[in-house]
Amino acid sequence: MTWAQRLKQVFGIDIATCPACGGAVQFIACIEDPMVIEKILTHLDAKTAEPEAPRRPPCRAPPQASLFD
Repeated sequence: MTWAQRLKQVFGIDIATCPACGGAVQFIACIEDPMVIEKILTHLDAKTAEPEAPRRPPCRAPPQASLFD
């Protein structure tokens, strides 16, 4: 049994089928070296580490009490 078949059987993950179009996926590499995996994951994490903070509205003066009397 291949690792792709094991993932499908154990976790219900079908990595041999494209989630976008449903076509067959062709594997081009199998990375097993922990150092290389760590390097890739660190790089991907660094690219998405800080999402852009939401912008606050501009400051304004407090409401004038005389308008509400």
